[in-house]
Amino acid sequence: MGLTWKKRVLTALLGAAAALGLTTLILLLVEATSVLLPADTKFGIVFDAGSSHTSLFVYRWPADKENNTGVVSQALACQVKGPGISSYASNPAQAGESLQDCLEEALALVPEAQHQETPMFLGATAGMRLLSQKNSSQAGDIFAAVSRVLGQAPLDFWGAELLAGQAEGALGWITINYVLGTLIKYSFSGEWIRPLEGTLVGALDMGGASTQITFVPGGPILDKSTQATFRLYGSEHRVYTHSYLCFGRDQMLTRLLARLMEVGLPPEEAQVKWDGLWPSAGLKATSLSSCRAAPAPWSVTLVTTVATGPRCPRPSCMSHPVSTPHPLQTWPGPSRWKEQGTLGPASPPSGASSTSPAARAEDTVPSTGSTSPPCGAGSMHAHLTSPPQAFSNFYYTFHFLNLTSKQPLTTVNATIWEFCRRPWKQVEASSPGQDRWLRDHCASGLYILTLLLEGYGFREETWPNIEFHKQAGGTDIGWTLGYMLNLTGVIPAEVPAQWRAESYGIWAAGVVFAVLTLLATLGAVAVHLLWPQG
Repeated sequence: MGLTWKKRVLTALLGAAAALGLTTLILLLVEATSVLLPADTKFGIVFDAGSSHTSLFVYRWPADKENNTGVVSQALACQVKGPGISSYASNPAQAGESLQDCLEEALALVPEAQHQETPMFLGATAGMRLLSQKNSSQAGDIFAAVSRVLGQAPLDFWGAELLAGQAEGALGWITINYVLGTLIKYSFSGEWIRPLEGTLVGALDMGGASTQITFVPGGPILDKSTQATFRLYGSEHRVYTHSYLCFGRDQMLTRLLARLMEVGLPPEEAQVKWDGLWPSAGLKATSLSSCRAAPAPWSVTLVTTVATGPRCPRPSCMSHPVSTPHPLQTWPGPSRWKEQGTLGPASPPSGASSTSPAARAEDTVPSTGSTSPPCGAGSMHAHLTSPPQAFSNFYYTFHFLNLTSKQPLTTVNATIWEFCRRPWKQVEASSPGQDRWLRDHCASGLYILTLLLEGYGFREETWPNIEFHKQAGGTDIGWTLGYMLNLTGVIPAEVPAQWRAESYGIWAAGVVFAVLTLLATLGAVAVHLLWPQG
């Protein structure tokens, strides 16, 4: 007896469902390939405890990293209210409390599930280095106070430490080269590539209490104490770096004030516009700055100031000679006065003479005494193989004076002197809302110009090579990003998760066959249940 129509339809539907299901399974398995899921994001927090203020930075990077170093980006920048932590010597507990607001912002940004694995570090720079020299007990109390506050946060606290000057310079060099894409950059082909080493730039950093220079020299570094070596993105880097404590902007201004008091120069004769901020007669010059007795790598003389310090030997650090040595110069004096608009900062104040208190200074600017000058003082231009990048207070001062666009040296010099000669009321009227720093820009501009010309040896032909930056690629420039990049080489990378995936066409075909399989199966069930017998 032949099959009934019900059985024939049911058999056909079941056969179609089996064939369609087998086709769907083949499409899923045969054409599938292994793919890596996007890596999780890791976070890191760094406090930059400078001499004048403290800043917090939150960084993030993919957990799988690139050649054992994270590709880091800045996620948050928060400036702590109040002065630097070294200012809380008489009340250390307040140093820790001052960090709370920015810490709360960071905790809100980092996912709560990642708090325990997020590293946090506080690095204190020149302000605390000075306090440590002056009173190590007070410095220790401040570190203990900030460690208690940060240690209570639900994060992986790595400690609060005094950052060495050389480390600050080297980490700043890492930061500027990273944000400019000279360490690693993303290519049009979708790959991370390392540019040629010749594109690496030098770094000029100036904080409140110290200034740093760092660059890749054109030859071997003989003084190994000025050498920093590190490995990033699979490549090893060797740089010259030196930090000059007491040569930051704030310490220079304080020593300027102390020197003016010592020589008895009244405020109305000074090119610095103190505007009622001249200290009382009872204040002693020696009480103004802990840098007064600090050894200095050179003695810089401004037109109205002498940044004093005993001379010290400056041994050569490079093995190859330089064709034009930087000569010994005494400044200021009658032969060093220059007219406004010429090549140096020594344009005299109106009515000044070689017998004025400013002109009686006899300190000298850097001298090499040989054809192989030291790497830093007086000869940086001779060893740089790429344009130097100036940031921090170099940028802030010159940005205010509108001198960050590679203007020629004659323009820079004329602009600074024109600003310094303005009546104070005119300066106030032209820059409303900047009372806090306004009085400092004249002396700061002269100091930076002197440092770059007489200290580091830049000249008219090399001056346009200097570039001034505050940020690059949305990232603040300083030592903290360099620290985090170096830190990610210590944090183990996570292995990315794998998954099976198909091309869009195969996936669409698989969905169609899966739907047809389901319809055939449902049709077979319906025939079996609803088709009447016979």
